[in-house]
Amino acid sequence: MNHPTDETSGLAPAPTSVVVEEQTPDGGTLGGVGNVAVPPPPPPPAPPGPDDDDPPPVLVWYVLKVQSSREDTIRDALERRVKIQGLQRFFGRIVVPTEKIIEIRNNKKRTVERKTYPGYIMVEMELNEKTWFTVRETPGVGDFVGAHGTPSKMSNDEVEKMLNIQSTKDEKPTAIKINVERGDRVKIKEGPFENFEGTVEEVIEARGLVKVMLIIFNRPTPVDLEYWQVERI
Repeated sequence: MNHPTDETSGLAPAPTSVVVEEQTPDGGTLGGVGNVAVPPPPPPPAPPGPDDDDPPPVLVWYVLKVQSSREDTIRDALERRVKIQGLQRFFGRIVVPTEKIIEIRNNKKRTVERKTYPGYIMVEMELNEKTWFTVRETPGVGDFVGAHGTPSKMSNDEVEKMLNIQSTKDEKPTAIKINVERGDRVKIKEGPFENFEGTVEEVIEARGLVKVMLIIFNRPTPVDLEYWQVERI
């Protein structure tokens, strides 16, 4: 007698279906699900700059020997080199000290600007290898003022005096000072008596004149000269 058997006995269980959602290239899914845009990750923070941790430069005043009569040109050239090489943070002011004075020529007064220290300029800077090289390689610059080749810092009194001259240069000019006195031996630099030598008899500062006793044709002769025509010897 045949016994009924379970039709499912001995058969392997039906496999469980797994639904895999296929993604589209833009991050969405197929099968009716809308595309979802995925924002890009934020960029990493920028690394700190190389100078962020450097202490601020310490600016000090120094004196430079330069070619006389080219002070302004050399100052401008140095300022350009500093800018081109990106060293502005290591430099402050670069100054050609001047002052305004009243000059008397041909009995006429005029205001002129005169260099206080011809052949020198003052520079505010931090002295290091790069700044030293930049200054020394500027055409027209001789050297720093200092003993044994070592740049010397300007004293506070020197800096204040120099800056005071610059701050007052636009105010009322000062009268010219005649640098000879009665009894001084002088030489004529210009005019019909050029290269003559004599003795100062009188200084007429209000008119910018110097009366000099010259020996002409073996006779003492007083001659009135303008102050800029004579120099002390």
